[in-house]
Amino acid sequence: MEFGSLKDKVVVVTGGTGVLGESFVNSIHSRGGTVAVLGRNREVAEKRASVIEADGGKALAVVADVMDINSLSEAKDQILNKFGKIDALVNAAGGNMPGAVIEPKTDLFNIDLESMSKVMNLNLFGTINATQVFGEEIAKSGNGTIVNISSMTSQRVITKVMGYSIAKAAIDLYTKWFAVELANRYGDKVRMNAIAPGFFITEQNRTLLTNEDKSYTDRGNLVIKQTPFKRFGVPSELEGALIWLLSDDSKFVTGTIINVDGGFAVFGGV
Repeated sequence: MEFGSLKDKVVVVTGGTGVLGESFVNSIHSRGGTVAVLGRNREVAEKRASVIEADGGKALAVVADVMDINSLSEAKDQILNKFGKIDALVNAAGGNMPGAVIEPKTDLFNIDLESMSKVMNLNLFGTINATQVFGEEIAKSGNGTIVNISSMTSQRVITKVMGYSIAKAAIDLYTKWFAVELANRYGDKVRMNAIAPGFFITEQNRTLLTNEDKSYTDRGNLVIKQTPFKRFGVPSELEGALIWLLSDDSKFVTGTIINVDGGFAVFGGV
């Protein structure tokens, strides 16, 4: 079988309506996988599914909120009714929000705890919830895999984004802990790994990192200075790691976090 083949695999992508999600669903299709594009934006989900179908692939747009177990359960039923099984899950739903950003002038002892809690719950429990709902079906496949999305913020201190950072650090530990427990109970029938992206321009961070004329903000320049490749990543550069982790070519890999970061995590700044 071709390296990285996802032929006959049904893959659910939460956050499939986001910037990175678009790259993920298209790359899964390009390797022969069937995609369930899961997100809150029906119009975008349907458009992305229709593009894949027009290209001869199999896809389904599913509207669901990862913070709502009932909507995830309904999504699972729709996917099973359409495709009959679920082989893999990509937990790509997540993000930050303005209220959870801690600016230099923010009183450290008067943080917007409600916003921070929402961000932590979205990123951590959005991943856990989806795994709880889809995981059992994935284990039934006999050769299932779950890929979580971590972040450089789990490995290095990135100012302003404490809640997001705490959640992603928890994702790292969850990935390792759950991978071991899955192995103890299911052997090699279901694996869990994670990808830790470096800095990629998304709709959520675009204004933090770039100006309207596409030049870098002060924060953007700091990121570039700290990145040995001296540029931001583009979504397609995450696809290789994702496809490898979803495919049978990584069958002996579990509990691993793969950095795709242009060297950000290892550079000491000197």
